[in-house]
Amino acid sequence: MKKTKYLLLAFTAAVQAEGVKLQTISVEATRIGDVSGEQVKSADLAEALTKNVSGISLVRRSGIANDIILRGQKKDNINILVDDAKIYGACPNRMDPPTSHVMTNLVEDIEVVEGPFDVENFGTLSGAVKIRTADPEPGFHGDAYMNAGSWGYRKAGATLSGGDEKIRVLVSASKEKSEQYEDGDGNTFADQIREYAPAMSGVHYKISDQDMDAYDKRTFKSKLFFNPTEDQTLKLSYTANRSDNVLYPSSTMDAIYDDSDIVNLDYSIRNLGSLSKRFDVQAYRSFVEHPMSNLYRNSSGPNGVNEIISKLNSEIRGLKFKNSMDLDSSSELTVGADFSRRNWDGKYIGKGTNAAKDGLVSIPDVDTDNGALFLELDKEIGDLDLKFGVRYDDTSIEPSSSSSLRANDYTALSAFLYGNYALNSSTELFGGIGRANRVPDARELYFTNPMGVLLGTPDLDQTTNVELDFGVKKQLDNFSIKAKVFHSWLSDYIAYNSSKAMMGSAFENVDARIYGFQISGSYFVTDDIYLDFALSGQRGKKDSPLTGQSDRDLAEIPPLKANLAFNYDYAPGSSARAELIAASSWSSFDGDNGEQHLGGYGVVNLKVDHQLTDNISITGGIDNLLDRTYAVSNTYQDLTLITAGSDVMLMNEPGRYFYLNLNYHF
Repeated sequence: MKKTKYLLLAFTAAVQAEGVKLQTISVEATRIGDVSGEQVKSADLAEALTKNVSGISLVRRSGIANDIILRGQKKDNINILVDDAKIYGACPNRMDPPTSHVMTNLVEDIEVVEGPFDVENFGTLSGAVKIRTADPEPGFHGDAYMNAGSWGYRKAGATLSGGDEKIRVLVSASKEKSEQYEDGDGNTFADQIREYAPAMSGVHYKISDQDMDAYDKRTFKSKLFFNPTEDQTLKLSYTANRSDNVLYPSSTMDAIYDDSDIVNLDYSIRNLGSLSKRFDVQAYRSFVEHPMSNLYRNSSGPNGVNEIISKLNSEIRGLKFKNSMDLDSSSELTVGADFSRRNWDGKYIGKGTNAAKDGLVSIPDVDTDNGALFLELDKEIGDLDLKFGVRYDDTSIEPSSSSSLRANDYTALSAFLYGNYALNSSTELFGGIGRANRVPDARELYFTNPMGVLLGTPDLDQTTNVELDFGVKKQLDNFSIKAKVFHSWLSDYIAYNSSKAMMGSAFENVDARIYGFQISGSYFVTDDIYLDFALSGQRGKKDSPLTGQSDRDLAEIPPLKANLAFNYDYAPGSSARAELIAASSWSSFDGDNGEQHLGGYGVVNLKVDHQLTDNISITGGIDNLLDRTYAVSNTYQDLTLITAGSDVMLMNEPGRYFYLNLNYHF
């Protein structure tokens, strides 16, 4: 029966997400599939994650290239990995977060790991988003698609893949663009600025630019698989992202372009002997170039005579060795070494009235060098599956010698113990305790604003997270549910103190805690009709207020969020979905640092996937069916946002949005 099949698949997916496959035990994770097709209406991966994971919230900056918050954590407190390679954005104002450099049309699946339960990767303080892109397949295959949506959204792309068991190749390219979206009140980006700050004409878009497109994006990816023998695999991939004229209305600048390149090489050899059932070597390089400017704003003057540009580059090179072996029939040991160098460099280019800022360094060519050893042990003891991990990091952070700023050295020991226990055939307990660390980044240590004020604090300590997670899963005939709670104790958490914005050294360490819960599940009404539901909430508190302040609320802790979806599989390969995404009001916020009360919201989305033929499918949908005007992102002032008086500009979400996707596959 279809119902039995779906429940089995759901339970199998959940077990795989918990990680019980073969001899490898993974920690609690949420796995998202079908991202490359109808799950994503544009190239904004952050929006797809927000709609599919209740514990993830959106940080709205633009029509694309938005950021995410995972269980109250974001930025460097969570890791973003693309085929196990890292990429960091170059913008200190988070215009180009790591998720913005991912080709969504090639995303095969996404694993969201919550908590400090990852020792293979540097800096997984509170969670990780692990993105896996499609691999080339034997034979000859292809996809071509065209997408269209409201506000002039257009996207087209194609993927070709082919080869045999020994060598295979994949090539993919896409192009998309969109006009400025309108909120529920019909306001474009330019309108939202004028409504918020009518007297601040300098931040308004010029008359000649107020109707320009919101962005133009092009992507390219190629992958080569080579199997010289049955036990060896070589993978080589290259990804290019080119985004032009990306508008960020709530900021004082826009991105002239965002260019990124990722090269990833992975070699594995299996069955070397009793001491190695698999040995892996990975090397990668990611590079991002990001110039942002006030060129399209009135403040730049006629023809940009008073333009100011903040030009930044970010690069990371990584090398990892990993060896796995079976200790016995129920135990697997993995040991490895992980090395990386992250570079971040930036300066200002000033013209006319901003000429005095020309050549001022914003981030002084900072190298962050990390070397680490790690170990993981998987052990099965009857109905109990255990995973233990430990990692030792040695990190040095060094700015350019010409900056005269201090260098920093950090060492850290991270570890976790995680387990899954089957109480019976339908009930499983899971949980663990972990400790992880992350060092300050170059912005938090050394960033200088255009006025020459050193906002970074060069003597920051690294942040340590000690976290306890516990949960239960229950599978019945027509019903499945998963519930979990967590409590995170953060030592030397890095927070922004806006009271120091004029004096400098605005980042400071403070002890804090974040705690919360998540509930999710499914209920089958019939073989073809089922409900999905999820509810999550968290709270964050500083142990004491920041210097000169009184508010103990931790910034960027989203309110209670609920997801409810009705699904109807009306034909083979075809389905209809109606979903409600709702959140309570943002009543606990860091008012001392620019945050404000936000009202609750409820948004209804509709989507239909229809298989026309074996090769052609079509997807249509409406987001924000009732055309609500609402905001999901608060206004924490560690970002440079438009401010009028004591209020910071909110960015409203898109209003009613229609979209249609046509896909041809062979």
